[in-house]
Amino acid sequence: MDLDLRKLRYFTAVAEHRQFGRAAQELFIAQPVLSRQIRAFERELGCALFTRTTRSVELTPAGRQLYDEAQRITTVVNTALRRVQEAARGERRLVVAFSPGLHVSEAVRAFTARHPQVVIDVLPLRWWEQDAPLRDGRAQVGYLRRPFDDTGLRTVPIGRETKVACLPVTHPLAGRPSLTSADLDGEPILDARTRRTSSLDEKFELIASGQGIALVPLSIAGSYSRPGLLYLPVTDSPPVETCLAVPENDCADPVPEFLAIATAALRRPAATPPAAAGPQGPGRPPL
Repeated sequence: MDLDLRKLRYFTAVAEHRQFGRAAQELFIAQPVLSRQIRAFERELGCALFTRTTRSVELTPAGRQLYDEAQRITTVVNTALRRVQEAARGERRLVVAFSPGLHVSEAVRAFTARHPQVVIDVLPLRWWEQDAPLRDGRAQVGYLRRPFDDTGLRTVPIGRETKVACLPVTHPLAGRPSLTSADLDGEPILDARTRRTSSLDEKFELIASGQGIALVPLSIAGSYSRPGLLYLPVTDSPPVETCLAVPENDCADPVPEFLAIATAALRRPAATPPAAAGPQGPGRPPL
């Protein structure tokens, strides 16, 4: 069957509002028309997408799966249309995604100095995204930390960074100069597997309020300063590799040139962040 993008947009609106009336208002169509379109979509797919009652509209398991897929499909389509329009206008644009705490500004400056006609956009990534924007077309280049799925990606190693434990200043381990992994046994660890957060602010607010601790790369510790938190070295924690990544099948200009310039720029030794100056304990200024 051919996928009807219009019906997919209708489905997404109902899935997000969980009500046909509000979804119809957003789409500027009549509610009966929306209901008929959704029923037609369900017949085409051969499965129910919603469980309807007089009081609520809920996604079925098939509906939840389609909603996840729809997010990726609409992103890919919208990105493709934008690139077509840019090509028609003669514009050259490159989108560079980067993981929290990593900085691409030096690479962007070096590239722009040699290619001022190319517009560079930067895309900050959330904890759980990593390689997703490279696959759905939102970005052509990523400056990422492992682990991530590198299937179908070309990666260039840039460096390695250690992890530190982030914990509240009131934590029983706060008086230690450093920690080992054994010290953290039994501690509630906040990460993408145990509790997904929408931002660093949310994650660190939870830590400061005693909801758990986190192991974070040193660059994040050096970039994020707030009262109530401290960072301690974890002496036996393995380092994390940072790398540039591009889709293997994307060799169009200006991706290869940016990759070469960014590799040279980002591999240069950086200034030591404050967190590396020594372990932080209670009473010391926050990182």
